Amino acid sequence: MLSQNELKQQVAKAAVEYIRPFLGSGVVVGVGTGSTADLFIDHLAGFKDQFKAAAASSERSAQRLAGFGIPVLDLNEVQGMPVYVDGADEINARLQMIKGGGGALTREKIVASVAERFVCIADESKVVDRLGKFAIPLEVIPMAVNAVARKMQALGGIPVLREGFITDNGNPILDVAGFSLDDAADMEAIMNNVPGVVTCGLFAISPASVALIATQQGIRTMKA
Repeated sequence: MLSQNELKQQVAKAAVEYIRPFLGSGVVVGVGTGSTADLFIDHLAGFKDQFKAAAASSERSAQRLAGFGIPVLDLNEVQGMPVYVDGADEINARLQMIKGGGGALTREKIVASVAERFVCIADESKVVDRLGKFAIPLEVIPMAVNAVARKMQALGGIPVLREGFITDNGNPILDVAGFSLDDAADMEAIMNNVPGVVTCGLFAISPASVALIATQQGIRTMKA
């Protein structure tokens, strides 16, 4: 039986094969953040001569890419990207996701918005019927932490400040538990409209284009 790390290795390698048709001399690849994204970067490095550069969603990923000699561009230098590859903390059949367990949700959402397609890579434990068992991260302006927490409680959520953590943007994160969502688009809009919220970790209004899921039987491709 494959371990979770072996499943992540499997799907990271499959993701590189999936995106190879999109590579080219002028292509910028969007790269996410997290343990599965780290493994994707490791496999992507073997093809670094087949694309121009990467755009990273965190300092962590940027450093890992640079360590392999892959040029990393500021997103302001990027006109467009054919593909963005990233993991998820949860994903449903609609390809809506909860992301941000690693705290990079805002930059992940921004970089993904520039790409033509979002390829989610995950192991089968991340596939759920309803989003919400994994607490929804919210990046919050520091002065608004308590105000946002009260709003989340009014919505029925249970907000907890992520202790000892600050995002690459210099903000704290509230992790909000207590939700069970079939379709998370409405909740994403509600959360994002709360004053003081930079963005929430629901990726439902713009879900993944495709998901590659590592299972004990091999890679499963999910499309909405």
